[in-house]
Amino acid sequence: MTTTTTVPAGPPAVTHRPETLAEYARTYLARIRGGDIGSLPAVLGLLVLCVIFTAVRPVFLTAGNFANLFLQGAQITLIAMGLVFVLLVGEIDLSAGYTSGLCASVAAVLLTWHNLPWYVAVSAALATGVVIGLVLGVFVARVGIPSFVVTLAGFLGFQGVMLMIIRGGTIIPVNDSVIVAIANRNMPPWLGWVLAAAGVAGFAAVQLYSQRRRVARGLVTPPLAVVLIRIGVLAAVLGAAVYVLNLERSRNPALVSLKGVPIVVPLIAVLLIAGTFLLNRTAFGRHLYAVGGNREAARRAGINVDRICIAAFVICSTMAAIAGVVAASRSNSVDATTGGSDVLLLAVGAAVIGGTSLFGGKGRVVNAVIGGAVVAVINNGMGLMGYSAGVKFAVTGSVLLLAAGVDALSRRRAVATGTR
Repeated sequence: MTTTTTVPAGPPAVTHRPETLAEYARTYLARIRGGDIGSLPAVLGLLVLCVIFTAVRPVFLTAGNFANLFLQGAQITLIAMGLVFVLLVGEIDLSAGYTSGLCASVAAVLLTWHNLPWYVAVSAALATGVVIGLVLGVFVARVGIPSFVVTLAGFLGFQGVMLMIIRGGTIIPVNDSVIVAIANRNMPPWLGWVLAAAGVAGFAAVQLYSQRRRVARGLVTPPLAVVLIRIGVLAAVLGAAVYVLNLERSRNPALVSLKGVPIVVPLIAVLLIAGTFLLNRTAFGRHLYAVGGNREAARRAGINVDRICIAAFVICSTMAAIAGVVAASRSNSVDATTGGSDVLLLAVGAAVIGGTSLFGGKGRVVNAVIGGAVVAVINNGMGLMGYSAGVKFAVTGSVLLLAAGVDALSRRRAVATGTR
């Protein structure tokens, strides 16, 4: 007699169909109620500010002023993009402003006093930023000195080194055509359209490819309609921006034409894409979030916490170096105030206002761009309304305090609901 053994079947494979729009909306609202609000407050605030300033001063929405917003906010935004990496691991860099000034002074001295090519000067500035980041990171991660103390020392020390490099109060002109073009020249109108189309096409390809992979793996997937809406919104925003920037901004077009997307805009866009890819698509990015979320748990999981922390400072200082070159380009010179004054405070404010947490573990590079836009709009709009610098600082500080308060409340809500 033959005995048949029946092998019990394993649990059925769990598969997920794409969510419907209604399900996706409910999930999104649940995340917001749970404290995961991201950059939503900053986006809403930016829209409200633009409406108010346009209603009070219609010149705010002109093509010329729109281009000025990018130029005025470029340095702050670039430094803030680097600060996001340091904030993600729960640290702070108070020296980023003068790091940008020091790196800019290195480039200016090599360009003007030593007549070296622009690529040598820029490479030296970037290398200076890397070295500064390594020094700061080692003191914080290896020696164990709090980042507040280390970078506060850097804030003072780098200012002194910069003054020695530029010989006190000497103003060093920057006349190299390539460097000057970064913040003072525009792309041809057709090139702006080409880059915008390429950006939308690339974003669409990434979104649709990710959608298809998640469906194939049986993961929870947003509805295709949401993906198409994201692509459509990006296309509309980029199309409107390029259209406005391609309008003639010169008061006397017969003598000089002024139209096209400023060259600094694609520079910021490329760095935004690179930073976003680094955080979202690499193991290094996942480790950054892990260290910021729970440093001890990350260490026990085998993550080299010290190395991640040092890398975050290197990226921050390198971004500050790029910001310094942009600042030198915009002013056509470097002096004792480059990277000083309110640059650091506004950069930290931009990162936090955009949605990056001061407590670590939460933030994206795009948060810095959104926050930088908010800061630029406040300064620009209030300047058009004739308010003093004191009023601008008071308003920006209030917005920063509000953003930090929202971050603290959202974290508390996330803990209470068990989503963190």
